[in-house]
Amino acid sequence: MRPFDWDDLRYFLSVAQSGTVSQAARRLGVDHATIIRRIDALERAMGVKLFERTPRGYYLTVNGERLLPSAEAIHTEARKIGTEMLASSHGVGGIVRISTLEGFGNFFLAGRLPKFAEQYPNLTIELLTLQQIVALSRREADIAISLQPPEVGRFVREKLTDYALFVYGSRDYLAGKPPIRVREDLHDHIFCGYIDDLVFVRELNYLDEIAKGIRAKLQSSSLHAQTEAAIAGYGLCVLPAYIAARYDELVPVLPDELHLRRSYWLVIGADVAPSPRIQAVRRFIRAEVDAHQASFLGPLRRIENAE
Repeated sequence: MRPFDWDDLRYFLSVAQSGTVSQAARRLGVDHATIIRRIDALERAMGVKLFERTPRGYYLTVNGERLLPSAEAIHTEARKIGTEMLASSHGVGGIVRISTLEGFGNFFLAGRLPKFAEQYPNLTIELLTLQQIVALSRREADIAISLQPPEVGRFVREKLTDYALFVYGSRDYLAGKPPIRVREDLHDHIFCGYIDDLVFVRELNYLDEIAKGIRAKLQSSSLHAQTEAAIAGYGLCVLPAYIAARYDELVPVLPDELHLRRSYWLVIGADVAPSPRIQAVRRFIRAEVDAHQASFLGPLRRIENAE
């Protein structure tokens, strides 16, 4: 393999994604001949065939498939570097990827990010609400909002807030079903919840804490789907107070007895934590959480004060 022009990867990636030379040429703003010449040069340098040429288009060979993930990663990093360099002369800027649990991301953070984006027009925010653990150490994200702060590794850990969860049901559901007077009565009711074998952190596996042996009949990896099922009157659901408070239809069941407490943590890789872009996002999240502290605890604040 001979040294190759890194810029040739840009042409390779465009053809791989579009499937034809003509589309790749339009995307890159060059002519057909330039695309073909750059692809040929890359194949000669690497000593392998990257595409099968057919009348219908260009198809990746086995070697092309192997190269594609690396080319995509290089393109992403180049875009990130370019954005950060451009922003350096225009105040705080660049790209910040935030990985967060769905509840916090969709029901709290997403609606507040536009206000932040207006303050930092040179900053690009990528919000991940995946139902999995994202590795900060592999730079899959810059900031993570989690229930389990890592115990080892070079991370900056900051507790954001405690939050309370209660059992909720819709008014119509509760009016038409057997009354719930004590915890044991929950066994006579249907629950919505997470898929048993896809609960990726133990803090989300909370039905047994509510009442031993309860299992959800309608299971989803999405908290939004569980919430909608409860609103529709399908059954009961364990929800964070700050989410349920958005819906007048939902009523807490035996709140003095049936409640849980969890904590959100903000985690940042120590190598990127001092960056102005990271600190700008951290300060924003911290300020928003502090300003809405009462909503995270909901009725739990009253209950604990009474105790």
